[in-house]
Amino acid sequence: MRLNPLNGRWVTIVSDRAARPNDFAPRDHALETDPGRPCPFCPGNEEATLPALETVDEGGHWQMRVVPNIYPAFYGDTGFVVHHVGPVHVTADATGIHEVFIYTPDHQSGLQYLSDHHAAAMMQALKRRLADHAGATGVRYTQVIVNHGREAGASLAHPHAQILGLPFVPTEMLDEERAFARFAGGCVICTTIEAEETTGERVVFANDDVVAVAPFWSGAPYELLLMPRRHEGHLQHADDRSLDAMGVAIRDAVGQLNSALGDVSFNLGVHSAPHEHAGEYHWHVHLWPNLVTQAGFERGTGVMINVVDPESAAESLRSVRATA
Repeated sequence: MRLNPLNGRWVTIVSDRAARPNDFAPRDHALETDPGRPCPFCPGNEEATLPALETVDEGGHWQMRVVPNIYPAFYGDTGFVVHHVGPVHVTADATGIHEVFIYTPDHQSGLQYLSDHHAAAMMQALKRRLADHAGATGVRYTQVIVNHGREAGASLAHPHAQILGLPFVPTEMLDEERAFARFAGGCVICTTIEAEETTGERVVFANDDVVAVAPFWSGAPYELLLMPRRHEGHLQHADDRSLDAMGVAIRDAVGQLNSALGDVSFNLGVHSAPHEHAGEYHWHVHLWPNLVTQAGFERGTGVMINVVDPESAAESLRSVRATA
């Protein structure tokens, strides 16, 4: 068992059940095939979305678009108002912001195919969106996610991300805030970078700006943690060099997963400090391949069982770096 210092939860590494990369099946593209429906995110179909909040053009053609989600999970600016319905049930208005970030016009592309310039521009666009959310009424936290593949929750095949401005701080982030506050050694991310580079066992790649590891406490096979070296709590306050390097690191990490495992489904989550937060924090990126299904034990206890130890995962990913 290993303790995740970012959320205080235990994970279980079952190394004698360790799976090889070819034991995992790539995502099922048949789930995303709908020949009778034009893609609303492809160039020429802009009228299928709501008017863009932001567009990044190059050479007379758009390269990235941010549009409001037609079916938002969070909408409105009335703020977080709780309603008690009887002695047990509590509701609140789901106010906030829900945007779709179409980070490439190419339907067949993906994070792993972005150029250095495009990957950096993607992070700069996210910086602008988070800064905008930070000034919005009633938005306390912004979550950036990428769901790649139907198995990972993507409803459309065209590569895109979602940016959700929430009227509350989710429990996962509250747990991370508590972890940073109670960590006696300073910053838990800065210390993790130092500790991982000391052994090198779980480092997938590292450069002057970003360190990517299969974290010691990985709760899922081939889980990755991407950490900027420069300490900053909020993504929107990070310097351009860190942001640009993180964009390239995300591109490379997804590329290595594809080289090692095939075109697998994955979830990517950007963790930045809540907008009003001024305490200890260090923004970072999580990458979770969807290779196994949560079963009753995980759902019943909240304790993850990982059948691939992170040391083996990192070694496998390092071995394909040259071909990523």
